[in-house]
Amino acid sequence: MNSATLRAPLRFEGVGLHTGADVVMELRPADPGTGYLFDLDGVRVPALAEFAQESPLATVLARDGKSVTTIEHVLSALLAMGVSDVLIALDGPEAPILDGSARPYADAIASTGLRESTQPRAVYTLETAFELRDGDRAVVVLPSDAFRVRFVGDYAAPIGTHYVDVAVDPQRYRTEIASARTFTFLRDVEAMRARGLARGGSLDNALVYDEDGPMQPLQWPNEVVRHKVLDLIGDLALVGAYPRCEVIAIKSGHALHTRVARELRKRG
Repeated sequence: MNSATLRAPLRFEGVGLHTGADVVMELRPADPGTGYLFDLDGVRVPALAEFAQESPLATVLARDGKSVTTIEHVLSALLAMGVSDVLIALDGPEAPILDGSARPYADAIASTGLRESTQPRAVYTLETAFELRDGDRAVVVLPSDAFRVRFVGDYAAPIGTHYVDVAVDPQRYRTEIASARTFTFLRDVEAMRARGLARGGSLDNALVYDEDGPMQPLQWPNEVVRHKVLDLIGDLALVGAYPRCEVIAIKSGHALHTRVARELRKRG
């Protein structure tokens, strides 16, 4: 597996889910060894666990007084679609939410194509299993010959408990994971907005559940847990290498994922 970047720049415009800010984000080709590097008005922040701030609702990077949030969807698409090196330039504090999934990113990457280098891609492997728990939430990382994710999500009614098991490669990612939308309960929206969150959220960019069920048609009965897999893939990008391992996640979220990525980097 060699490192690869984009054949051409990709530009995305939209609103930030939590900040409500209008933002332009450009993904630019980068040299081998660059990794995923954010450019925030001249401050460059590597997408590595050391620069991550734990947050329950999004993945946040910060450095030298600059921060960017809700980066998990674009990182998920980059990692799963085979991009190892890219410069991500933003003119705002948050990545655009677009339709609430990673599909626009994955489709654009597939359309523009990759430029592969002769240098091998950094790959993360394990010799022994690793586990991190937080109450009834857990992430177990196992040695494997391929990147695979198994996720159990358990939510209050009307969502309930769902499970997904997927081997992560570009084709499966685009057909089984990338289109799954971020989600919330209608009853939680007002409280989030009171905290300054979800200012850019709408039925166009989030799957919303009221007490009777989803307010929009589902793409899969377990779309919620498929989106959790999407998020987990993006959070694992913070390891800084392609994770050739099997990940079993139980009820986990961004904060625990960030801790896992940080611990894996220490062990690597």
